[in-house]
Amino acid sequence: MDNVSSHKHFILDGFSELGALRPVLFILFSIMFIVSLSANSLLLYIIISQRSLHSPMYILIAGMACVDLSLPILFVPNMLLSFLFDWRGISLIGCLVQMHFIHFIGSFQCTLLAWMALDRYFAICTPLYYHERMALQRFLRFMIPPVIRNILIITTFVSLAGPLSFCASNVINHCFCEHMALVELACGSTTINNLVGLLAVFLIPVADFIFITASYVVIFRSVLKSGRSGFKALDTCITHIVVISISLTVALIAFLSYRIRVGLPAAIQVFFSTMYLLFPSCFNPIIYGVRTTEIRKHILKTLTCCHFIHTVSHS
Repeated sequence: MDNVSSHKHFILDGFSELGALRPVLFILFSIMFIVSLSANSLLLYIIISQRSLHSPMYILIAGMACVDLSLPILFVPNMLLSFLFDWRGISLIGCLVQMHFIHFIGSFQCTLLAWMALDRYFAICTPLYYHERMALQRFLRFMIPPVIRNILIITTFVSLAGPLSFCASNVINHCFCEHMALVELACGSTTINNLVGLLAVFLIPVADFIFITASYVVIFRSVLKSGRSGFKALDTCITHIVVISISLTVALIAFLSYRIRVGLPAAIQVFFSTMYLLFPSCFNPIIYGVRTTEIRKHILKTLTCCHFIHTVSHS
């Protein structure tokens, strides 16, 4: 095996089965990309520009918008160029760098939802101490450990993928450098890579989901026991739960499509894996914009103002 040269250049061959229909995907993914960029940019602008939204809950929503804005930028433009001009090549180093950033930034989709659950726990279960516990200096003790965990785990499995020997095929059946899609091309043992990949799944999204579930169970029990008519306090929790449900469903489908051999066409696997990153980026800001009263009010005000200015300028 040592005498066999390892590939240093790869072909991203996602949706190759569609042949001449690949350019049609340009329209679908272009629409989703534009929706993601515009919706997340508008959400960020509203939260940054309105001082009334400079509270921990809205800052965390802005953090989610940053993640949802960054993820598509990392792979969608290259994917669109591939659909139009058949540009599919990527170096091993470029592949590992892209993989690291996609998985690292993507890991914060679950982590931010966990921080949001903690924010709602403090707001609903300990309202008198909310501002004290959500002060940056105190909240950092809840923020720093997950950040370190994400950095260490993502860096570990990407670092383990780099030294693998790729002496058979250099065609990655994906539109971007996904960990398992690259590891499957290795011609040596990938047991450690598979184990670390599964460990990453359990230590990041699964662990965060368990924490989120436990937080909301305590929150709902607290509200029911208190006998408050203020179920209005749960409104933001419902919004977070909708976001969690969408993200978890898409992530679970993407995970199972690669690890359980059920005879799915390769194009379907690639589609679900791509939607895992792109779908939440499109719909999270829409959900927060529609369901969060303060954000919705400022968005409507901003859009109405822009329409008025446009009308005046053309009159």
